[in-house]
Amino acid sequence: MAENDPLESLLGHVFADPALLDAALTHGSSQTATGDYQRLEFLGDRVLSLVIAEALYHRFPQEKEGPMAARLSLLVRAEACAYVGERLQLGRFIKVGTVEKRKGVQNMASVVADVIEAIIGALYIEAGYAKTRDFVLQAWNELLVKEPTSLKDAKTFVQEWALARALALPQYAEVGRAGPQHAPVFSIALRVGEFAPAAGRGGSKQQAEMDAAQNFITREGLR
Repeated sequence: MAENDPLESLLGHVFADPALLDAALTHGSSQTATGDYQRLEFLGDRVLSLVIAEALYHRFPQEKEGPMAARLSLLVRAEACAYVGERLQLGRFIKVGTVEKRKGVQNMASVVADVIEAIIGALYIEAGYAKTRDFVLQAWNELLVKEPTSLKDAKTFVQEWALARALALPQYAEVGRAGPQHAPVFSIALRVGEFAPAAGRGGSKQQAEMDAAQNFITREGLR
């Protein structure tokens, strides 16, 4: 479909079955949805893990299984997926319901992370492993060359940063909940010492806390 042309340019592939890409971009709240991205996300998560595991195997020929497993976990977690998806500006392509769009659900880190995995799944189904691997390696290249310590998840990073400065443990508090019961959106406020609170949103409390931690890191320029 024409509306997906810019995304297909980023992917390096024009879908012969546009409905497959549309499914990967469709959130469950979309009123026009006949299905959503969850099944494709399930597949894409496994394909992503295989591509990254293969890349690590070749990039670090002397590294033992334990350190490679740690690198893999950091590179395929939701925060890494969200980082890649945000760099691709996926929010402009994600289809959500009218109310959810006003709330910016299409730009939530947890949703963006899910969609990048769904896109990987769709690309794998239509174009095969080699094409999907090329896309993943290009999209994840910046993260693949980083040191493992710089890839720590946001909550861990904020906690270690606070403790290193003799600050109290970061405190996360739920300040709101919206959306239907089957697809809630949680709002979390993070407090770290005397710093202004940082806000986060997500489809679960854990995702919202991670979003708040990442927003704190970005706002304070910590990494």
